This record gives sequence, C-alpha cells and structure tokens, in this order.
Amino acid sequence: MSFFDKIFGGKSETPDQKSFWKKIDSEEDLAQAIEHSYQHKIAIFKHSTSCFISKTVLRNFEMEVEHSDQKIELYYLDLLAHRAISNKIAADFGIRHESPQLIVIEDGKPVTSASHEDISLSQIL
Repeated sequence: MSFFDKIFGGKSETPDQKSFWKKIDSEEDLAQAIEHSYQHKIAIFKHSTSCFISKTVLRNFEMEVEHSDQKIELYYLDLLAHRAISNKIAADFGIRHESPQLIVIEDGKPVTSASHEDISLSQIL
C-alpha cells in the first residue's frame, strides 16, 4: 500500500471484507435487522462509497470495533447502491438522512443516531 493510500484510504478493505458486517441489500434484509433489534441493540451504518469523509469515518469506526471485545450486531448499507432503502429508514424512523450515519435500534425503535465525526462505538454500548 502506498503512502497516499494509507493517508487517503485508497486500497483499504471494503466493509464486505470485514467479518462483523451484515449487509443490507433489500427491504427484507432491513426487516430482519429490525426484528433482531427486539433481542438486542443493533446498529446500521449508512455509507456513501464515493465520499472521502464517509470512507474515513467508516475506517475509524471499523478500527474501534476491531479493538473492542464487545459483541455487537452491525449492519452496513451502501447508500449509492440502495438509496431507496436509505430513504425508507429515514421515513420509517423519522431520522433525517445523512452520510455517513450510524443509527442504533432497540426494540424496533431508534435510540440514537449520529453522523460524520460524531459516529462512535460508544453510542451502541
């Protein structure tokens, strides 16, 4: 990996390669994630794959998760590929769309959300 890739996030792993992510690719995936929130908190990370800021925030969040001993159910939504699902989340939960954005859900309801540099593992725990 080049110096610039290390600084600017060039050829780093994608969320698909991280074992802790569960992808949301359909409304059925979203419904299943919400259903899981009745057993324990879940978090949905909404990510714009073309945005440098979103990539940086995602990478920092992933480092937090990798260095934590907490077991957390994390979902990943690619906003560019699944904008309709992102819009559904915003409408169903009454949370204004932002990118990047982390939404924590418990018992089928959002308990907190954050965007940009405010995204942190501490919001879930």
